[in-house]
Amino acid sequence: LAGTVPEEPRCTVERADASLTYSLFLQRFAFSRPVILGGVTDNSAFRALCTRDKLLAAFGPLPVRLSTANTYSYRKVDVPFQEYVEHLLKPQDPARLGSDTLYFFGDNNFTEWGPLFQRYVPPPFRIPGTSPAYSFGVAGSGSGVPFHWHGPGFSEVIFGRKRWFLYPPDKTPHFHPNETTLAWLQHTYPTLPPAQRPLECTLRPGEVLYFPDRWWHATLNLDTSVFISTFLG
Repeated sequence: LAGTVPEEPRCTVERADASLTYSLFLQRFAFSRPVILGGVTDNSAFRALCTRDKLLAAFGPLPVRLSTANTYSYRKVDVPFQEYVEHLLKPQDPARLGSDTLYFFGDNNFTEWGPLFQRYVPPPFRIPGTSPAYSFGVAGSGSGVPFHWHGPGFSEVIFGRKRWFLYPPDKTPHFHPNETTLAWLQHTYPTLPPAQRPLECTLRPGEVLYFPDRWWHATLNLDTSVFISTFLG
């Protein structure tokens, strides 16, 4: 379902296509700046398994673990996947705090969800000394994860559109840890001078964002979205 959150037409994150070699990825992006990769994988088979009907048929009765959508709290709630899709998967309330907003991303049971993840084709690049771990998510329009940081990784949009905001490690963004990304976009973002604005871009299905180690980032789903990240730990 398309949402009412505006899409920023500017994209200030560099883009690369399938001509990007592994050595060039390591040299230009792996340790220094994010990049959006287009056409580097074909996940049409995985996408066909991620429709609402297919996911409900495969995983409807199984429990999923939801997290609160704030930066420094880790409250978890377990509900059946079908209950999440039918009752909790709805547009973000702008007035709701992050601690009161539940978000399905990560915390997947790899025994039960493993067959789905085996059909996913990850980006072809790796960081030396790391191994990949998947996190899968389904979220409503206007939802997202507020600013945080961790190790490097990739994130691919399967359905919907996802807006990203990124700051380098030495430039801590101004945000309230219990404020949702939607509230930050509405209240803080418009007050930022151009020099203090983040790198940003809206990803569409099939596009992959790479973010380096310790880069601050926040996400905002413009539509009901399905997405998967490959964390390099």
